[in-house]
Amino acid sequence: MDVGFRSKFAMPKIKINNAYLYYEIHGDGEPLILIPGLGTGQWLWFKQVPAFAQFFRTIIFDPPGVGRSDRLNEAFTTRSLAATTADLLDAVDIKQAHVLGASFGGFVAQELALRFPHQIKRLVLCCTSAGGARHVPSPASVLEAYASNFHLSRNQRIRENLLLSFGPRYVAEHAEEVEQVLEMRLANFVPENVYMNQVRAGQAFDLDAQISRIEALTLIITGDADTIVPVENSYHLAAAIPRAQLIIVPGGSHMFFIEQATRFNSAVTVFLNHVHSSQT
Repeated sequence: MDVGFRSKFAMPKIKINNAYLYYEIHGDGEPLILIPGLGTGQWLWFKQVPAFAQFFRTIIFDPPGVGRSDRLNEAFTTRSLAATTADLLDAVDIKQAHVLGASFGGFVAQELALRFPHQIKRLVLCCTSAGGARHVPSPASVLEAYASNFHLSRNQRIRENLLLSFGPRYVAEHAEEVEQVLEMRLANFVPENVYMNQVRAGQAFDLDAQISRIEALTLIITGDADTIVPVENSYHLAAAIPRAQLIIVPGGSHMFFIEQATRFNSAVTVFLNHVHSSQT
């Protein structure tokens, strides 16, 4: 596993709304910003950055309060996190970018597409949902597994919860890589209050009645074995967003972009580079 990517464009932190946000920029080409999921940061994209940086100016970052970004005490919402992402693009002088968000990061990406459409070129929504009453939750067995972890220590709880995002077969056959992902998650500290603020923001997220107004050409991509955000949510997104296409990855778990990175990276790259008929 190669987690040693570096860039001549990498920068430590930038001031956004009186707090410093850690970010990096890799590669050249059209800008592409990657928004990570619940409790994760820029490290999540270790299998995407080397591939995407060959074609795109790839921006990764630690969300507010996460990893190397400044700690936060106040509550936030998916909408405010979208505004922070838009401010980051402004701060690095990027007027328009492709946007990719995974899971909770997909919530933020949808908010960004609706609130700041002028900053979005194309949109990629991975293993995510529109929220609201039609959101299909994890099956009861997964919810019970999460609930049973509350008595564990913080590190043990993080480990057990993250393991639920991988497919059992992948955990068995790629134990060393899964362990390295767990170590990256533990090494990039997320204060409990920040994590719980993200959880609450995710629970309150509901754009079900608004996603039909997303203007950007959109790729919905997910695995059909995702037990965290079941595949039905992606079918709903694809049906509701006017200019959306859907790719279902057979056997893909919630971490399908790690488990099947080559397939995922190729699909996203083709989508972002494709010259759409309306643009010709």
